[in-house]
Amino acid sequence: MGAVTPVEALERIVYLLDRAHAPSYRVRAFLNAARVVAQLDPAELAERAATGRLTELPGIGDVTAGVITEALAGQVPSYLAKLDERDEPGPGSPESAALRAALKGDCHLHSTWSDGGADIRTMATAAMALGHEYIVLTDHSPRLTVAHGLDRERLEQQLEEVAELNAELAPFRILTGIEVDIFEDGALDADEDMLERLDVVVASVHAKLRMDERAMTERMVLAVSSPHVDILGHCTGRLLPKRPPSRFDAELVFAACARFDTAVEINCRPERLDPPTALLRQAMEAGCRFAIDTDAHAPGQLEWLYHGTDRAAAVGLPPERVVNTWGADDLVAWTEDHPRW
Repeated sequence: MGAVTPVEALERIVYLLDRAHAPSYRVRAFLNAARVVAQLDPAELAERAATGRLTELPGIGDVTAGVITEALAGQVPSYLAKLDERDEPGPGSPESAALRAALKGDCHLHSTWSDGGADIRTMATAAMALGHEYIVLTDHSPRLTVAHGLDRERLEQQLEEVAELNAELAPFRILTGIEVDIFEDGALDADEDMLERLDVVVASVHAKLRMDERAMTERMVLAVSSPHVDILGHCTGRLLPKRPPSRFDAELVFAACARFDTAVEINCRPERLDPPTALLRQAMEAGCRFAIDTDAHAPGQLEWLYHGTDRAAAVGLPPERVVNTWGADDLVAWTEDHPRW
């Protein structure tokens, strides 16, 4: 890595910390510092660095001040150099590498419109740098208030922003979508006419994960049989190591996914890795399609696809059954045309 500006150094550190799944408070410290520096007059920044007064600025601590000072001196900041020396995520097998190379996009990610850490443009440009042809923007639906889910009005506004960005970033495409919450009765947390307008709908359970097995099974079967649902997100809802998987009749749920051609997500987040291997095999044997998705909430997390391709390759999942090995046109054609009630 050559010389970088202070903002470039701080933003690269944010990216690498996100990729490493570092604690959010640490990421925020560097992100806040980057925002402060970006708004400061360069002459004042240089003067403060020279006189040791950077830490007088709000959001600048000793570590971030050191990064800024070294970058201004034309050096690669030592903190950044250490992060860059770490191995980048990569495939665990040749089969995983081949599957990763076949993936053309990512069908589940978030932006600052809900609980993501970067705006849509930043997520899109990071995906472009990784060689993606498209992403599906799937911010949360309104029920998930803790994640600042999108109500109808905000979703309408987001669609306008996506249209503007698509005109600017073409041929790269941002497909419209949502991660819609599945209510306890299997209904979906969004108006049907809005779901109809979206390119891809991921449906996930986020609440009442400990309901009894029969009720959870009915809940999930109703959701995946909806004419609007394309992908079943992180099906067990587990969070490693603190939250166990929910209980449901996997044979019935995956049979419904196969019958209604709803893809089962292979969620790549390190704390999810959902579904567990036994259920992944069961879904494959049931004839399901799959989507290998990062569920990224920050640009660096878009590199997590290998967590999914490693697991898919280990159970012998054929690439042609993974919907994001398809181009954007084929993906959207499938979401519009695959069989329903």
